Amino acid sequence: MNIKPLGDRILVKPVKEEEVTKSGIVLPDTVDKEKKMEGEVIAVGPGKLMENGQRAPMDISVGQKVLFKKWGGEEVDIDGVEHKILNQDDVMAVIE
Repeated sequence: MNIKPLGDRILVKPVKEEEVTKSGIVLPDTVDKEKKMEGEVIAVGPGKLMENGQRAPMDISVGQKVLFKKWGGEEVDIDGVEHKILNQDDVMAVIE
């Protein structure tokens, strides 16, 4: 399936990491509701359409690793793999 985000949206494939304490206890996802998620940008929209008819440039590009809020965006299943569609504003940082 091929998905092209619209406007200032991006398609991200989240990287799932298990949290483990020093003593080896695995913490479930429900422990920290404000935890930031990491993911790889798979597709980027053309940019937000401004009032003057121009498109605002996107700050994020395909292939970048980003941090976003865990509960942000919409979840989509693409060929059996979970992805998220986020607004560019939902991204907290780019990992370099």
